[in-house]
Amino acid sequence: MFTKISTKKAPAAIGPYSQAILLNDFLFVSGQLPIDPDTSNIASTIEEQTRQVMKNLKAILKEAKMTADNVIKTTCFLANMEDFSVFNQIYSETFTNCPARSCVAVKELPKGVLCEIEVIAHI
Repeated sequence: MFTKISTKKAPAAIGPYSQAILLNDFLFVSGQLPIDPDTSNIASTIEEQTRQVMKNLKAILKEAKMTADNVIKTTCFLANMEDFSVFNQIYSETFTNCPARSCVAVKELPKGVLCEIEVIAHI
């Protein structure tokens, strides 16, 4: 059996999915967009968007009684691979434990954002 994890400190799902699912000792966090949960605003720069995604991920992890140190795998989506170095620097501030990762450029992301990250964490 699994448990749905949800917090108002991260943006609500914009479709038929959960913010995260806890199954046994694993947490599967849906892709987080850089939406400010208090205002629904989206910043314009890759720096600001990446920082907001990290805040949203940390809020969901906290709701599940975890931290970024529990993350074992990330999947990162960028709208433009030219943003990779800036994104990577901000990413490395949060994921100091260097989890396994995929990072790809995609044609388009929901709401026209510049980045999205999903994670798998383990207790």
